[in-house]
Amino acid sequence: MNICIIFGGSGYIGTNLAKHFLKTKRFDAIYIGDIRDTTIKDDKVHYNNIDVRNTINLSIHDLIDKESSWIFNLAAIHREPGHEPHEYYETNIKGAENVTAYAKKVGIKNIYFTSSIAPYGESREQKTEASLLQPVTPYGISKAIAEKIHMIWQARDEKTRRLIISRPAVIYGPGDPGNILRMIRAIKKGMFFFPGSPDIVKAYGYIYGLIDSVEFTMNSLKEHVIVYNYTEWPLLPLRGMVDEIKRFFQINKPVLKVPMSILVLISMMIQVLALGRFKEFHPVRVRKAGFPTNIKPQYLIDHGFEFKYDLVRSLEHWMAETPEDFGKRGQATFLPL
Repeated sequence: MNICIIFGGSGYIGTNLAKHFLKTKRFDAIYIGDIRDTTIKDDKVHYNNIDVRNTINLSIHDLIDKESSWIFNLAAIHREPGHEPHEYYETNIKGAENVTAYAKKVGIKNIYFTSSIAPYGESREQKTEASLLQPVTPYGISKAIAEKIHMIWQARDEKTRRLIISRPAVIYGPGDPGNILRMIRAIKKGMFFFPGSPDIVKAYGYIYGLIDSVEFTMNSLKEHVIVYNYTEWPLLPLRGMVDEIKRFFQINKPVLKVPMSILVLISMMIQVLALGRFKEFHPVRVRKAGFPTNIKPQYLIDHGFEFKYDLVRSLEHWMAETPEDFGKRGQATFLPL
């Protein structure tokens, strides 16, 4: 019996990944371990209420094929700001310890772990997988440590265990009310501003492209350890993103450049007047928005991965999948990514 267990499987990436595996029939059964119930209703999908901060006691069938079954560790606290520093460490580090301990206990040989580009830290230079990790936030630090915990698990049986670590940029797509959709809505309403330089690169990745990369790396059987960035390639600078979005949606409203100092001041005023209710306008997020995340997916480029979704193609695909996303009323923001 060939199974996969997706910890954090009720989240955006996990839900789309589980739907993908149902469609491709790669696994005989899919186990979802999360503190939230899954929205997927299928006989092959089994939900279990699991908090990765605690010891994992999920029971699985003794006859599973441990060589071909997979564990996906997607469970994480990631929103910044939004949590206390200790919460990132408790979930992301303790979660990595408990997931790898569970893999050892049940004998499953394959783990796919979603890290983040946050461990690269703040830098205006382009980053590849070979770049030094220099995390500066609790989230980035916790993810960098979690990567090492997974690597230690693999190294303890390096000839038979496989480990894939992905470092995705901002992921967007159908059904996701995240940064890209808020950006589109803001541009439509004339409420979007360039936070400083319009030429900064803010890395982004389409959900279906990320899932393609999951399959691609899982099928790379020659390597026992793979660490790769996931962004679309080539990336457009922020100005290029705005231009393509305006063309695609036929928007004529101008997008102005506003100094970062003014945007930070505005966000501070909003926080005071709104009593901190609007987290999207938090000064920390404003400062993050003005800093580049110039990430290159060098591993995928070098190994011949096909990037199917540039920004325009992803918008076309998204519109075909869930056109209602773009008709909903929702909070707009002047922040990119």
